[in-house]
Amino acid sequence: MFKRAFGDRPNTLSNIFPNKTVGKNLIYLVSTIIVFGLIMLFSASSIKAYNNFGDSYYFLKHQIFSLILGFVVYWFFSQIDYHKWKKYAFFMLIFSIALLCLVFIPGLSAEWGKAHSWIKIFSFSLQPSEFVKITFLLYLSAWLESRKNIIQSIGPFLVVLGIIAFLMVLQPDIGTLFIIVLISLLVYFVGGGSIKHILFIILIGVLALIIIIHFKPYQAGRFKCLFDINYSQKNICYQVNQSLIAVGSGGLIGRGLGASRQKYLYLPEVSNDSIFAVISEELGLIFSTILIILYLLLFYHGVLIAKAAPDDFGKILAMGIIGWIIFQALINIGGMINLIPMTGVPLPLISYGGSAIVAILGAIGILVNISKQTIDS
Repeated sequence: MFKRAFGDRPNTLSNIFPNKTVGKNLIYLVSTIIVFGLIMLFSASSIKAYNNFGDSYYFLKHQIFSLILGFVVYWFFSQIDYHKWKKYAFFMLIFSIALLCLVFIPGLSAEWGKAHSWIKIFSFSLQPSEFVKITFLLYLSAWLESRKNIIQSIGPFLVVLGIIAFLMVLQPDIGTLFIIVLISLLVYFVGGGSIKHILFIILIGVLALIIIIHFKPYQAGRFKCLFDINYSQKNICYQVNQSLIAVGSGGLIGRGLGASRQKYLYLPEVSNDSIFAVISEELGLIFSTILIILYLLLFYHGVLIAKAAPDDFGKILAMGIIGWIIFQALINIGGMINLIPMTGVPLPLISYGGSAIVAILGAIGILVNISKQTIDS
């Protein structure tokens, strides 16, 4: 069933990458992006951190703590045989729905900007939708493999995806929903789904988006910014305007590390969504392009692992994980340079945020385990 996606090559890493370094290269790439991200996070957030908390290292220290936790989660998932997760696929679906419902419970729900997509337990904040990317992907991968002979049945797929989408629209967290939909379509295609059905799902998605825009004027404004940057410059389009100023003023080689002007309380969310704009301003087009190339190399190595995975579950799961990373990176960067509407998703492995970094490192741990299974097989 994977001929369309991967061709007829034998499923061994030795045939694709003779020195069997795909898994190691993946880890090196992830480590490089993380180290670069820590440097840029400190540079981008130091002014905001000092202004808000009296400590220039505030965001950096919290990110390092999240990374330590993330590496523990990474190690845990990298050591467990990924096949074992198939047994818990249905529970993963229930867990995904339960996580998304937590944000509506009074006392747990925490508001961030215009979205109610966080929960707060004591002094710790958590964004459930970040972990849903893993749990829902595990469920979909197992479901698609188990139904490979009746994969053309689109009904159950739409029902499950519709439930997740409905809960995320209520928050609303349209950016994360968009990523989950893209991941779902990717794994549905890799799992043997019909192109006709995928186009049908996209049509439904477009119609749903039109309805959301109609009832959510702020979301409609994001689309207006895409076509008219001068629309609502001081409100809805403020962030993208400031981002474009930062990116444009960086030029080819940038102002220099630490020399951003937009981070001086002009550019919103400098430690989160907008960190790519600061990278472009300080290091210029050359380093911004190198960062994009690193993400593309990460995607390439993820595809190699998927191609060499020993079974369909591993192939689908690996493609879903690496698709998640590249989709999220492109959506973040595209929003910063106004190629697509700004969605507020973090830049993978770089933006500040404990939930995001822990979730994505956990997913990379699964990807590494798939690579180990292949090497050992």
